[in-house]
Amino acid sequence: MANQVKAKKSLGQHFLNNEEICERIAGSLTGHQGYKHVLEIGPGMGALTKYLLNKSHYDLEVVELDTESVNYLEKHYPLLKGKVHSQDFLHMRLNEKFTEQFAVIGNFPYNISSQILFKVLEHKELVPEVVGMFQKEVAERIASKEGTRESGILSVLLQAYYETEYLFTVEAHEFNPPPKVRSGVIRMKRKDNLELGCDEKLFKTVVKTAFNQRRKTLRNSLKSMKNDEMDMQGTLFDKRPEQLTLLQFVDLTNMFKKSGL
Repeated sequence: MANQVKAKKSLGQHFLNNEEICERIAGSLTGHQGYKHVLEIGPGMGALTKYLLNKSHYDLEVVELDTESVNYLEKHYPLLKGKVHSQDFLHMRLNEKFTEQFAVIGNFPYNISSQILFKVLEHKELVPEVVGMFQKEVAERIASKEGTRESGILSVLLQAYYETEYLFTVEAHEFNPPPKVRSGVIRMKRKDNLELGCDEKLFKTVVKTAFNQRRKTLRNSLKSMKNDEMDMQGTLFDKRPEQLTLLQFVDLTNMFKKSGL
């Protein structure tokens, strides 16, 4: 694809120019839980967009912060008329824009990729599926097995509500300009049951507090949350946060809730 839009470093733009990979990413959407609407984040010059538009069973909208890219999309993709949101996805009022379920897809700017997923989590009731490209190390952490060294705040919170899968790796030379890192594509499918079995707000606090001092045992990293009713004895508190499974984090949350938090 001719590079008719200049990639802007400030926006973390790297345009994917391998058509086969673009088609493969677009084809990774499964229609999980029956959604019809799809939102592409950061389409640039439409490398993925044209393949998504070919899927007539989806109603595609795109969100793009770069004005030059917006102008390019409106000129070259007439099917997107009225469906290009010229704004920052992180500032979109998704509950106002979408009244029905929608999937999220994109070659996400690496500098805001984690923020994109935290926003998805905030609107998980609306988003049954996500397919995205990330920096490879970030993608691997998101899709890491629970209770392993790669686990972190984002992976635990995401895997509480989504089944995550690492799909494939994309090399730097497939982009213009090439990033300094390799990339990885993941797919997230929302679980049928979003009930955790614990207080959701407290669960997030426990996970974040534990991983903020991930080198420490839970007895030390969570002591700031402890009250007089909380007993931190037992082998669970001898563990570091990356050693815990999702169910153990749920159990931990219930312990704190029972103590009166």
